[in-house]
Amino acid sequence: MIGKRFDNNLDTMFGLTILGNNSALPAYNRHPTAQVLTLNDQLFLIDCGEGTQMQMSLYKIRRGRINHIFISHLHGDHYFGLPGLITSFGLLGRASDLHLYAPSALEPILDLQLNCADTRLPYKLHFHALEKSLVLIDEDSFSVECFRVFHRIDCWGFLFREKRNPRKINVEATEKYDVPVSYYNRLKQGDDYVNDDKITANGALTFPNKPSRSYAYCADTLYNESLVEIIKNVSTLYHEATYLKDKQEKATARFHSTTIQAAQLAKLANVKQLLIGHFSSTYEKVEEFLVEAQEVFPDTKLALEGQTYLIQ
Repeated sequence: MIGKRFDNNLDTMFGLTILGNNSALPAYNRHPTAQVLTLNDQLFLIDCGEGTQMQMSLYKIRRGRINHIFISHLHGDHYFGLPGLITSFGLLGRASDLHLYAPSALEPILDLQLNCADTRLPYKLHFHALEKSLVLIDEDSFSVECFRVFHRIDCWGFLFREKRNPRKINVEATEKYDVPVSYYNRLKQGDDYVNDDKITANGALTFPNKPSRSYAYCADTLYNESLVEIIKNVSTLYHEATYLKDKQEKATARFHSTTIQAAQLAKLANVKQLLIGHFSSTYEKVEEFLVEAQEVFPDTKLALEGQTYLIQ
């Protein structure tokens, strides 16, 4: 019975670990962009800036559990760590398939590097070109979709959604009514239990489930309110905030956002939690980023390297 209770009543792990939170240049012990999203037994790598492998080792990321990598765009601080990681997977004897989702121009870059070194991967690398907004992965327990953001070059955001059944099993009740385990999936979908023309209402055998959780990653982008409908009501939003509010003109010229703009978008989209990062190397300290963003959106946190943020 203990096993049943664990399976039906505890949430799956859904959390984000920050490996790199700086922008173009590594500075002040901050590294270029990289994140690992954990959803139960799945690990997703989102961007792979220089130094990502070292950060994975430092923060004990089980790289063998990474089967999907998402690259937002082809500025070096978001992918220069990728060729080395792909090669290291091979050196470590990886056998399982690896799926890479990135702008199409990345494929010939990787092919050139691997071919020049006569690198032969012992695993299958599947390249999925990002060309339009669509669902990239649709599994029983989660989905991933991509959407365009507004940067100087082709750039993408990613939206991860957990899938939950509408109902959770009340184990004590199902035992009381002798409901077979084979019927549980139907109960989770809201069906009543029917046995020999006797009907037991679903509400007597289940609990309402919690709402599904979600995570949206807005890579390098101008402030643009058209993103609101895409990220509306997500549990956690990561949005770049390269500059403090007094540098809005500079941010616009470089197709980036400020603290206030990231917070305003989170407010308009009614998200539960905002993480800000991609800090310019102009700034040695980043505490003021939090102060400014919280003026507009109080549920803001800094995306700090080595920290894991639960998505709730």
